[in-house]
Amino acid sequence: SLTQVFRKHGTEGTWYAHASVGTLHVRPILDMKKDGAKKMRAIAEEACALVKKYKGAAYSGEHGDGLVRSEWIEPIIGSRLAAVLAEIKDLFDPKGLLNPGKIVRPSKQDDRTLFRFKPGYAAERLDTALDWSEWSVPGAASEGFAAAVEMCNNNGHETLDLCVSCKGCRRECPTGVDMAKMKIEFLHHYHARHGYSLKDKLIATLPRWAPWASRFAPLANALQALGKRGLGFAAPRSLPRWSGDVFTRSLRNWSRAGKAGEVVLFVDTFNNYFEPENARAALAVLDRAGYGVHIAGAGDASNENARPLCCGRTFLAAGMVEQAKAEAQRVLAALEPYVGRGVDVVGLEPSCLLTLRDEFKAMLPGGETDALANAALLFEEFLALEHEAGRLPLKLKPLPEKRALVHGHCHQKAFGAMPAVQRTLSLVPELKVETIESSCCGMAGNFGYEAGHYAVSMKMAELALLPKIRTAGEDTLLVADGTSCRHQIADGAARQAVHVAQVLARALA
Repeated sequence: SLTQVFRKHGTEGTWYAHASVGTLHVRPILDMKKDGAKKMRAIAEEACALVKKYKGAAYSGEHGDGLVRSEWIEPIIGSRLAAVLAEIKDLFDPKGLLNPGKIVRPSKQDDRTLFRFKPGYAAERLDTALDWSEWSVPGAASEGFAAAVEMCNNNGHETLDLCVSCKGCRRECPTGVDMAKMKIEFLHHYHARHGYSLKDKLIATLPRWAPWASRFAPLANALQALGKRGLGFAAPRSLPRWSGDVFTRSLRNWSRAGKAGEVVLFVDTFNNYFEPENARAALAVLDRAGYGVHIAGAGDASNENARPLCCGRTFLAAGMVEQAKAEAQRVLAALEPYVGRGVDVVGLEPSCLLTLRDEFKAMLPGGETDALANAALLFEEFLALEHEAGRLPLKLKPLPEKRALVHGHCHQKAFGAMPAVQRTLSLVPELKVETIESSCCGMAGNFGYEAGHYAVSMKMAELALLPKIRTAGEDTLLVADGTSCRHQIADGAARQAVHVAQVLARALA
C-alpha cells in the first residue's frame, strides 16, 4: 500500500530496519530543493492513514515523536486520549516549559515558523579538509559535507568519541555516509580550535619517531609502564612490544627477480616495528610463489636512516589531515614508477593498505591517486586473484592444525575482502576455515588502549569475538589480519592469533 502511495507521487522509497518485530523504517526519495516538501506532506498524511487502517500501534514509535512527528499522534490514538495526554502535561508542566510543542498541542510537521533562528543568523562556511564532492548537489559543490551531515543526525563530539571508525555504516546504512571519514573531518576542525594533547601527538606521530625508538627497543619496552600511567592508557591493557629487528632496516636492499611477475610489498608501521615476522612471512610466500618482490621505500634504499613509507592512518585518526596528506604524497611519489607499469601494491594491515584505496582519494583526488587505489591489494586479495587466474604456482603442505578460526578486520568487511581471506586460507590442504560472526573487536587503533574507552572496548569484544575464541581448542589456528584485533585477542582471551601470511608461510612445501 505504501509503495502505491510513493508511485502516486512519482517517487519510491527505501525500506530497512526491524521488520521482524513490526517496525519499518521508511525513507521516501524526495528532492527537498524542488517540490519535495509538498510531496512529503502528502505522503506523510497518507502513510498515517495506512497505519490507522491496518491498526498499527504507532506512527513513529522507535525514534520518538518530537516537533516533526507529534502531529500524527492524535490521528492514531484519537482526540479523547490526546486530550488526556494534554491534561497530564498541564498537571506536571503548567507553564509549558518542558519541550513545548511536543506530544501535545503540536505544530504541523512542515510549519516553517519552527525554524526559530535569531535575526542576522548566517550559516558558517566550513573549508573541509577532505573531498566531499560525492555528496554535492549540482551548482553547490561546496555543500557536500553539509549534505552528508544532514543524512546523519546526532553527530556531535560525544557520539564521535565512541565511533570506532569501523566503516560499517558505509556498508550497511541506506544513507551510505562514511562516519569514519566524517570523524576525521570533525577532529580536524575540533583540534584546530582546541589543540592536541601530548598523548594525541605521540600516537599520531608514531611513524615519524618509530625509527629511533626501535633502535632502543629493550629500553623502550622497559619504559612502557611509565608511559601508560603518564599518557592515560588503561592499566589492564598491554602495549605493543617494540622489535629490534625492523623489517625494512634489515631488508632495505632486497632484490630478486621472479618468473611470476613483479609485486610491491608495502609494509606498514606496525608490522615493520612491532611484528616484522608477518612481513617476513609475506615475503617468503611471495618469493616462493615466484614473484619478484620490491620492498616499498622512500628515497635511497642504501640509506638505513631513511624513514619508511607510511599510509598516514595514525594522523587521520587524530584529525591531522595535512600531515596525512604529506605522507600520502610520499607514498604516491615512491610507488608511481611501479603503478605506472602495472605492478600491484600488496599490504598486510587492512586499515593501512585500504587507506591507499579510500582516504587517499579523499585527501588528494586525481588520476594518480585513482591509479594507486586500483593497484592496492591486501595480501590475501592478491593471492586469491592470482590463484583464480591460474598464476599462483605455490605448493603448500597440510598443517598439524586442521581448523582455522578467522576474525575479520572491520575494514576487510567494509571493503568486501573477507571472501579472499577464506579462499586464501583454503589453499592450505585439509584446513577447514570458519569465520567468526563478530563485529568490531573493540580496539580500533588506539581506542581500546585508552583508559576512558577500555571498558567499552572489552564489552564490544565480549559480544561475540572472545566467547568464540574461548571455545576453540589449542589445536585451532586463530587468524586475524588486524594488528589491533590480534592484540585484543591476546589481552582478552590469552590466545595468540596470527596473520594469514604466517599461516601460508608455515604451510610452504
